Amino acid sequence: MQPYPDAFHPLRRAIVISIAEGRIALSRSPLQWRQKLLSCALVLLSLWTLSGCSTQKFLIRRDTPANPLTTQLQLGSKHGPQVSPRTNATLRRFAMQEIYDEDPRQCLDAMQQLLESEAEAGLVYSISEIAYVLGKRAERQNQEAQALDMYGVAVSNAYMYLFSREFDHIRNPYDPQFRGACDLYNEALESTLRLVNAKGQLKPGQCYQLTTGEETYEVHTLVRGKWREEDFERFEFVSDYEVEGLPSSGLSYGLGVPLIAVRKRGDESDKTEKYYPEGLSFPVTALLRVVKPGSMPGKGADHRHHCVLELHDPLVASNLTLAERLVPLQTDLSKSLAYFLDSPQFRQKTQATAGLLNPQKSAEHRGIFMLEPFDPERIPVIMVHGLWSSPITWMPMFNDLRSFEELRTNYQFWFYRYPTGQPFWLSATQLREDLAVMRESLDPERRYQALNHTVMVGHSMGGLVSRMQTIESDDRFWDILSDKPFEEVQGDPEVVGRLRKAAFFEPNRDIQRVITIGTPHRGSDYANDTTKWLGRQLIKLPNIMVTSGVQLISQNPGVFRNTDLLTTATSIDSLSPDSPVFPAMLRAPTAPWVRYHNIIGMVPKRTWLGTKEATGDGVVEAESARIQGAASEIVVESEHQHIHRHPKAIFEVRRILLTHLEDVRKSYRTAGQNQMPQSLTSEESSFMIPAHVVSTMVGTLNHPNPDLSQSR
Repeated sequence: MQPYPDAFHPLRRAIVISIAEGRIALSRSPLQWRQKLLSCALVLLSLWTLSGCSTQKFLIRRDTPANPLTTQLQLGSKHGPQVSPRTNATLRRFAMQEIYDEDPRQCLDAMQQLLESEAEAGLVYSISEIAYVLGKRAERQNQEAQALDMYGVAVSNAYMYLFSREFDHIRNPYDPQFRGACDLYNEALESTLRLVNAKGQLKPGQCYQLTTGEETYEVHTLVRGKWREEDFERFEFVSDYEVEGLPSSGLSYGLGVPLIAVRKRGDESDKTEKYYPEGLSFPVTALLRVVKPGSMPGKGADHRHHCVLELHDPLVASNLTLAERLVPLQTDLSKSLAYFLDSPQFRQKTQATAGLLNPQKSAEHRGIFMLEPFDPERIPVIMVHGLWSSPITWMPMFNDLRSFEELRTNYQFWFYRYPTGQPFWLSATQLREDLAVMRESLDPERRYQALNHTVMVGHSMGGLVSRMQTIESDDRFWDILSDKPFEEVQGDPEVVGRLRKAAFFEPNRDIQRVITIGTPHRGSDYANDTTKWLGRQLIKLPNIMVTSGVQLISQNPGVFRNTDLLTTATSIDSLSPDSPVFPAMLRAPTAPWVRYHNIIGMVPKRTWLGTKEATGDGVVEAESARIQGAASEIVVESEHQHIHRHPKAIFEVRRILLTHLEDVRKSYRTAGQNQMPQSLTSEESSFMIPAHVVSTMVGTLNHPNPDLSQSR
């Protein structure tokens, strides 16, 4: 089973091989072989659709959550959690082993009192660890209030170990105990959040006060990033899952609890709402600041403790300041993406086979979509998939690219979803319209300068769709259809208007760079007589295309020289080396402001007689994949269906994006403009947290020595 449900599955390969091997026989006995070939193809397609790969899961739920303290503290032991040998040594040094054995809670109180006269980091660490162990024991016994108390002590003491100035001269980052304190902080906070979430109280926009014994906890929650509090529907814990079928990227180690936030549908009046897919999930890291009592106006009592739970978007800032130190966030970008890819809403709208065989139905889901909040200060990168594929095919590259901070700080990645059974020039026309509508909707006054530097990345047929956004049609494409002046065409104004848009167009001013990957710039031999015939039998073209074409032909006798292009041409027809569109594209003037980059696949040919020298990627010959005037071109040793997921190709796209970013910066400096988008102003990575901070909710914590926890 392939790890990607829309990858070039072996059954697809079987269809292609069957078709290719049937060409000769087809020419000898057309009717018999066509019936046999069609039946065979339908059976193979049905098998592929029903195979397990069509329901491939990207996430697997773990039996128990991942926890770095499991082994050290024997969390899975039937005897219950136990403190580490290091903490046992601390208990012995301070003559508290017997007290701990008799009454761990009494021992914890004694250690907290001792801390007031013994400012030792090891003692603070042991207090945190013992509290965490007692919290786990209390949770096993369903003593929730006591568990929350102990987790609060664990978090606050781990926080003090890491940030108290009293320990600056003795804190040793090379000591495993230092990372152990980070793990204690993270795991105690996660345990707290799990208890709160189980009650349905982990909801942004709420503030909670919770009393246990003599202590009162007031917890305020802040959302930091570009998502708003109303965007949060619910949370899942990253540690509950393992990624399958998606390379893990965007992992970083630091402080905080990585979460999966599932987005709530927003107000349809919001112009950006239509570009967010249903079921979208995104990464969040929860981090708790322990705040000194009395630091909040109108608050503060002897037994009242204030905490701030911050929900950080790691795509906006992967570091933050705690106690005047730059601290990395613990992040996991892959699992939130995988969770979204597994959502039924997304799967339903991105079925590659439906997009190929039924463009009429799949056209309902056509369009540009975003997986991150729209940002007017970041450059768009639009990814366009190829034939018999869907946006899922881009997820490995997308996940890797956004793991580089310089890229995610300055770029936003968009995806174009379209029915791949229709001719690519029709898809190019629709993308041209969709881009215009989007710019007019989101930036009617064209104030967002970052959008003027858009990059397009297209794989296979998607490269053709992308490149057609940057060429001048003149009369070249109309000449393919007719030798009559376009003004002579009669018919319904709306139908004639659609024909005009497809035949006459100008390059998009917003697109400055195009990256094509495994693209058949001169067609593919796999689009032969047999596959073209088979495509016409299987693919249901959009009604509007067929009816409009028939209407134009009937109302304009003798005007059109190539009526098939208007009525029966499928995407496979459009990819034939004999298609008249390719010469027109190659001769068409390109926009002088656009730079092109090309990535070609190359694999040896394997035949019954052995292995032959590589001439292409197995689907597109190298000569067809080359493009004149490219600013760069590299060869990747990969088959056609995997080129854009190959590490070398992904790294090349990263290089191109960094080059583009530098060129954009230079253009602003040369022009002397002071209105450069903020994300582009520095060549260093930006750790800026947006000013827009929205209040939300959650949690509970305590600190045995709050004066040491001040961090603002």
